[in-house]
Amino acid sequence: MTTLWMAPYTCARVTAIALEEAGASFDTRLVRFMRSEHKSPEFRARNPKGKVPALEIDGEVLTENVAILAYLAERFPQARLLPPADTPAERAHILADLCFCSSTLHPLVTRIRMPMFFAGAENALAVKQAAEAAMDEYFSLVDNRLAGGPWWYGDAWSAMDGYLYWVFWRVEGAGYDVSRFPYFTAHARAMEQRPAVQRALAREQAAQKQLEAEGLAFVPPKVG
Repeated sequence: MTTLWMAPYTCARVTAIALEEAGASFDTRLVRFMRSEHKSPEFRARNPKGKVPALEIDGEVLTENVAILAYLAERFPQARLLPPADTPAERAHILADLCFCSSTLHPLVTRIRMPMFFAGAENALAVKQAAEAAMDEYFSLVDNRLAGGPWWYGDAWSAMDGYLYWVFWRVEGAGYDVSRFPYFTAHARAMEQRPAVQRALAREQAAQKQLEAEGLAFVPPKVG
């Protein structure tokens, strides 16, 4: 039994895309943040950090996208979720790429999308603008890499592309000017054409509709 604990629009999408690409059979469990279910004893028993995603497989719970993606790549080798690595250095380079998303890009995403959480409403615009300025350098890096096209590792799609897509989508929706990065934009649009990505997005949309029906959908305040 495989269960993905998730909330719509969060980075749980990264794990969902990987599971769909792998052809894995899994259920999703919606975590209602507006009801503080991420702090509930039931969820804390699975992830004491109170965050999504949490992936439960046969009673074993995995957290953190970097670890989850590395695990899924080993569990579903036929899906080629990550490129082959024959040496410790090659494996380290792949992990470094995933960590670039989780520890460099993701914190900036949060500051662009929800800056009020870090400095209050009165300073939210300054936080967002500083994060956008910092993000420019990294989006340029990704854009230059994708110019060698069409995926992060050239012709071979990988779970890294799923992580990059979530980053792009999240800041695009917050008003960050993505038009300056044509290769990254083309990458995002190509991602949206993949059947596995469409299935993952459909799961999110169903979860979002459920939250809206329950009056528990979170809408970040507009900044700037």
